[in-house]
Amino acid sequence: MNRDEREGKTENLKGRVKEATGALLDDEKLQKEGADQRAAGELQEDVGKLRRKAGEVLEELGEKIKD
Repeated sequence: MNRDEREGKTENLKGRVKEATGALLDDEKLQKEGADQRAAGELQEDVGKLRRKAGEVLEELGEKIKD
């Protein structure tokens, strides 16, 4: 797991907490803020996964070229 994946998971979790808190307090602004933060975290996590997979593919390609 790389930095983007970890940070994305953290932002996703913080957004979920804000969303739930907003729902409990009937605070639409806090709910929206949490939803936005959660979505940004999911996106960052997805970018991290893509970066990791691209690195793995490049590593495999390098191994094939060496052989």
